[in-house]
Amino acid sequence: MLQPELIDTPGAMRAWSEAHRLAGRRVGFVPTMGALHDGHLALVDEAREHADVVVVSVFVNPLQFDVRADFDRYPRPIDDDLAACAAAGVDAVYAPTAGAMYPAGFQTHVEPGPLADRLEGEHRPGHFRGVTTVVTKLFAAVRPHVAVFGQKDAQQLAIIRRMTLDLDLGIEIVGLPTVREADGVAMSSRNRRLSPDQRRAAICVSQGLRAAERLLHDGTIDAPSLLAATTAVVDREALARLEHVALVDPDTLDPVDEVHATALLLIAAWFGEIRLIDNLLIRPR
Repeated sequence: MLQPELIDTPGAMRAWSEAHRLAGRRVGFVPTMGALHDGHLALVDEAREHADVVVVSVFVNPLQFDVRADFDRYPRPIDDDLAACAAAGVDAVYAPTAGAMYPAGFQTHVEPGPLADRLEGEHRPGHFRGVTTVVTKLFAAVRPHVAVFGQKDAQQLAIIRRMTLDLDLGIEIVGLPTVREADGVAMSSRNRRLSPDQRRAAICVSQGLRAAERLLHDGTIDAPSLLAATTAVVDREALARLEHVALVDPDTLDPVDEVHATALLLIAAWFGEIRLIDNLLIRPR
């Protein structure tokens, strides 16, 4: 099993990518914050379909955490991550330090625009500003032809698509459907922080999404009824605290009153101190 090349500075990452570009190879990129699971590895597989060499970044970005304690507790099993990347055939792992990403005097940020002001943005001020800033810096270092993101972070995906288009970055953005556990829970690095009881309870999130989908397939198209169906499922779970649920256009993230075409149903819920998000693209039968 070949070990991926471990790179920890922007300059070295650019040099690696430039060498492959000059050799005529397409560079694929999967940005992560580590604690890799099968969902991340599915992104790697997808990147391989679009590129000749694949880079995975592992960097826990302090700019996108609005609660310092959440940042401090975020899992960082780097040895496990490197082993997973090797098994998946990743060609390079870009794992910069915080000092390499944000050296003394750093002051420039990328403002994401109106797409970031709603939904997750209302509950996590500054989060998407941190996301767009770090992704832009990662893009500048890795210089990929294509980058693959998970649909689980649907609002993030929409914002990155918009940013890539608006800033003429020339990178193909590929979204991959959410990878789920056998019981339907969306795979997430945060899942490992749930207690056994919380993990069992977390199934209510995806069940709530599916309840609305079933109602839509039965002919109910008005948003209040669909949202109420999701809310009712989560509210029945004693260990869950619903933060928000919304039904929006997948591209503009504007609320929809009735579902006549594909719509995006999003949810965020708390299980103790752990916040989980999920979403589902739904359409009339």
